Amino acid sequence: MLKRKINNILSQWKNNPDKKPIIIKGCRQCGKTFAVLEFAKANYKHVLYINFLEDKQAGLVFADSLNAQHIISGLTALYGSQTPLIPHETCIIFDEIQQCPDARAALKFLSIDGRFDILCTGSLLGVSGYVSQISSIPVGYEQIVDMHPLDFEEWLWANGINNDSINILKDALNNCTMVPPAIHNRMRQLMLQYTVIGGMPEAVADFVANKDFARVLTIQKRIVADYKDDVVKYAIQEDKALIKECFQSIPLQLSKENKKFQYSLIRKRGTADMFRGCIQWLEDAGITRRCYNMNITELPLEGNAIPDQFKIYMADTGLFISMLEQGTQFDILQGNLYGYKGAIFENVIADIFTKMERNLYYFRKDSGLELDFIIRYNGQCTPVEVKSNTGNAKSLKTVMAHPEKYHISQAFKLGDYNVGKSNNVVTLPLYMAFLLTTF
Repeated sequence: MLKRKINNILSQWKNNPDKKPIIIKGCRQCGKTFAVLEFAKANYKHVLYINFLEDKQAGLVFADSLNAQHIISGLTALYGSQTPLIPHETCIIFDEIQQCPDARAALKFLSIDGRFDILCTGSLLGVSGYVSQISSIPVGYEQIVDMHPLDFEEWLWANGINNDSINILKDALNNCTMVPPAIHNRMRQLMLQYTVIGGMPEAVADFVANKDFARVLTIQKRIVADYKDDVVKYAIQEDKALIKECFQSIPLQLSKENKKFQYSLIRKRGTADMFRGCIQWLEDAGITRRCYNMNITELPLEGNAIPDQFKIYMADTGLFISMLEQGTQFDILQGNLYGYKGAIFENVIADIFTKMERNLYYFRKDSGLELDFIIRYNGQCTPVEVKSNTGNAKSLKTVMAHPEKYHISQAFKLGDYNVGKSNNVVTLPLYMAFLLTTF
């Protein structure tokens, strides 16, 4: 069984005497249902599980009244012979709650009633075509937590890397000392494998069990196809074809030298007005993430972002690789990356940062000067350059040479290195990006 960080969040939630119903929100197939079911079974005497996607009859319980007693009586009538609803002993799980807007509205009254702990999951909360159905979102009566596919640290756990080894990496970062060769080589291998496999639980579990990249690719392609089907099912009619075109254009967008998103690459004479909502839909569904250009390399990052200049990355690196041409998996594992090398490793760092809950920013000027990512680190605006090997970072050198202009005093360069430091630029192996947790 894969170890997930969401379990710690759920434990903290359960132990909070003032807890409200919790919604675990995330992209489809990232492990939400499995996580809440396993947690509930381990922590409650009884678990009532309702999947609104599969059980259409369940929605009728909420159709007439949102009164808590009315709802509990209805649930007892439908499911009481299978699962007893005993106050403070039974956990109720509402899976795919976006399929029943009335159940979402009822969370307020179930929260006030307080007899049952309520766990919910939602895959497409907030996307166009769903929000319009909600008559009353229970603001102040629900806790929403984002869940992602496995992050890089969870991937390490799945592959038998324990906390002792991870602590060695943390010490190397903190003291700017080299990682021991045996650990370094193993981590390099795991980084390349993570780039190809990503964090979708089914793909990770299959790889850990079988070590078969072809099986993983089949799983990934099915998940991508399912995402496209979601567009057909849940997007409003006029956006369906446009969203699919946006989604399918991502590899082409990232293969360019200047990876700024261009609407004309989706469709000839495409415009922001035509596709803006489609990009938002994909982001709200947890499939993609935007990385915004900045006016100036200063804090606050969000305040200096340019809203209409951005790149788009896939939120999971493995799904991105599965969308590239046949043989890309093998090329990555062999280090033969060709034209996609920048896109591939930028996307994997975007994946890692996204799963750390970092917003994504970069810096590019018309002169060609470009910094791959800008993060807040130790309270400072900090560039992060990403190299597929040990290449030079000319733009970073320019920025570091002119602190009076760019206000930058520290930076990271990620690539096929061990740990080192030169002139306030710390070089790190790509696999240590997940340790840049200090904001």
